[in-house]
This record gives sequence, structure tokens and C-alpha cells, in this order.
Amino acid sequence: MPNIKSSKKDVISSKIAYEKNKAEKTALKTAVKKFEAALAENDRAAAEEAYKAAVKKVDQAVNSNILHKNTAARKKSSMTLQLNKLA
Repeated sequence: MPNIKSSKKDVISSKIAYEKNKAEKTALKTAVKKFEAALAENDRAAAEEAYKAAVKKVDQAVNSNILHKNTAARKKSSMTLQLNKLA
């Protein structure tokens, strides 16, 4: 445990950031899983709604530095191809 005041503050703020990032990662994974579940059911309307939500979460993760922009682009491209195959 740190003794210096600024070090104590660093521990607290890093813990807060960790929890925030963890929550955002979990929300991202949940959105992607909902999209995949809609694809598995062959439900075009539900898949489109889940796709919009998942893409929004991916973009938010990029803005929060949770995901790299190229990783996000790859995920979005993959989801788009899966949605287009559903037809």
C-alpha cells in the first residue's frame, strides 16, 4: 500500500478506470453475442437491430481506447458479412 498521497490517488483512480473499462468490455461482448444469437435464429429483423447496437458499442469502445481502430474495423466488417449472408 502506498504512503505518498499522489500514489494513493493513483491506486484509486486506476481502480475506477479498471472497473469502467471492464463494464464497457462486458457490454461490448454482450452486444456482439446478442447479434450472433439473432443470426443463429435466422431472424433478419432482430439481427439488424442487434447489428446496429453492436456496431455502436464497437465504435464507443474505440473512442474509449478499449479497442484498437483496426480491430473494430475487422469486427464490424465480419458482422456486416454475416448479416449480408443471412438474406
